[in-house]
Amino acid sequence: MSSEVKVPTLGESVSEATIGQWLKQPGEAVSADEPIASLETDKVAIDVMAPQAGVMGEHIAKEGETVTVGALIATIEDGTGAAPAKKAEPAKDAGQQAPASAPSSSPAPSAGEESGSGASVLSPAVRRAVLEYGIDPSKVKGTGKDGRITKDDVLAAAQAKTAQAEPATASQATAPAAASERREERVRMTRLRQTVAKRLKSAQDNAALLTTFNDVDMTAVIAARNTYKDAFEKKHGIRLGFMSFFAKASVLALKDIPAANAYIEGDEIVYHDYVDISVAVSAPQGLVVPVVRNCDKLSFAGIEKSIADFGKKAKDGTLTMEDMKGGTFTISNGGVFGSLMSTPIINPPQSAVLGLHRIEERPVVRNGQIVARPMMYIALSYDHRLIDGREAVTALKIIKEAIEDPTRLLIDL
Repeated sequence: MSSEVKVPTLGESVSEATIGQWLKQPGEAVSADEPIASLETDKVAIDVMAPQAGVMGEHIAKEGETVTVGALIATIEDGTGAAPAKKAEPAKDAGQQAPASAPSSSPAPSAGEESGSGASVLSPAVRRAVLEYGIDPSKVKGTGKDGRITKDDVLAAAQAKTAQAEPATASQATAPAAASERREERVRMTRLRQTVAKRLKSAQDNAALLTTFNDVDMTAVIAARNTYKDAFEKKHGIRLGFMSFFAKASVLALKDIPAANAYIEGDEIVYHDYVDISVAVSAPQGLVVPVVRNCDKLSFAGIEKSIADFGKKAKDGTLTMEDMKGGTFTISNGGVFGSLMSTPIINPPQSAVLGLHRIEERPVVRNGQIVARPMMYIALSYDHRLIDGREAVTALKIIKEAIEDPTRLLIDL
């Protein structure tokens, strides 16, 4: 007897997905509720769980194939009968072909099994890293909980692999590259990347985008953080970062300039009496923007905890549809990657996005004296159909003043 594996409900307004990867091959044993496939939607990656324990049956949908909610994609046998026979594949050469009478070998460990580490399932982020770097997970020692393989373990293995290959590469560096070594590779875009591309292009086509810039002296915020970071972490169990300061400063700006916290729908403007800030996060499958809700009511600790939780989820590939839903304003921190200045693009249907950049000491004039200060360029990109230049400049100025004098964040000024 077999069970049908169907595409689960994917979330509001999401009706289809792409088979990203089969985690179990026909003939392999599976446990109930064990991930057997990874689906890619236009927002997140979702694991499909086995409905029962047994033996993996036929893959009805192939990797890369688009499937709809409720579609049949595989079967699972109950395990009491013989495992379904795998289709024979032609041998690469005569020397590799096993005799017809030879008994079949034991199934090789799946992508989620790792000898000696105790890991049975890889997270979506780890699976992607394994595929990206061509690492055999059975040869990676897991350092995560219960010996599970983490993304850092895969990256370390990839670095070791590269280091071993470097001497051979260096010895061949002087030899001219043969024409046959030139090659191209075509890789299908993930659904998330396709959707990001469409949304960003739509923002350029439909919105009247402009960007205004300013710079911020980070001296006061750095001093406050250095003074209270240890006590803050001891009390709240989370590190005090800069993002909570900028989120709180943005709340002040959005209260004074409500158009920056609104969006256009048809011939109407939709205003919000709350502030849900989308925080741009780099995930293995691309840029994602989980939402920190009610930032106007959250404490510094609440904001920091939410951001830290989203960062971990993005790394592990466990962000959900609900995590990404909504958002009235976005903060994107290119500074973590070393960006000095950029023109961030709005996240439709939102009308504004704040771009943060790296902090570096620069000469500035204070009280007639040239001094070195930790400075950051900040940028506000906005939809000029809704937000006037004066409003955009004022909003960015409010953020600048709140960061340079954090007391404003406490007295709501």
